[in-house]
Amino acid sequence: MGEFINIGTPGTQCISAYLAKPTGKPKGGVVVIQEIFGVNAHIRSVTDRVAAAGYTAIAPAVFDHLETGVELDYDQAGMQKGFGLIGELGFDKPLADVASAAEAIHSAGKIGVVGFCWGGSVAYLSAIKLGLPAVSYYGGRNVQLVEMPAKAPLLFHYGLRDAHISAADREKVRAANPTAEFHVYDADHGFNCDARGSYDANAAKQAWERTLAFFAKHLG
Repeated sequence: MGEFINIGTPGTQCISAYLAKPTGKPKGGVVVIQEIFGVNAHIRSVTDRVAAAGYTAIAPAVFDHLETGVELDYDQAGMQKGFGLIGELGFDKPLADVASAAEAIHSAGKIGVVGFCWGGSVAYLSAIKLGLPAVSYYGGRNVQLVEMPAKAPLLFHYGLRDAHISAADREKVRAANPTAEFHVYDADHGFNCDARGSYDANAAKQAWERTLAFFAKHLG
């Protein structure tokens, strides 16, 4: 459905981004932020689904700053490499990439953000720093951001059985964002991803419906 394009960044480097367009006039635009595994088949499928729901969707390949064409598997080797890449990358460049991706699709209308895992924390940061309505799926680093107030609406999805995120950290995020939508599912980390063993079809369906309702409210 979609295609890869190049987008500019604040530096001299261009990065690639997966772009998917809806049929007909877009309801708005959505930046999709990857997990630690790159803009892989799953993230491309999410981007296509956002477009099918009526939004111009774009997933910037933030790892292009370090290595082009990164698509990692959901195994120990993939996790190890992914953690190394995000450790080297930091948050500043991905946040700038979100801004660049949002600019690339600005003609679609109001822009929102959805991110997964590490990308869920980049999405949260986008609401804080860029003022973009954001949906954060199980953002493992969200608790590091709670001292900064968000400038846009937020929707948080968490898994009750997520061993990567403690209940205490989850509640710190909730307390710091009293006006945000906040949902906890009887599911594990990565419950939205059908390529992972932790996929939970019921939780994924419910979270997706809430995500689309959030975008309809804040972008439509």
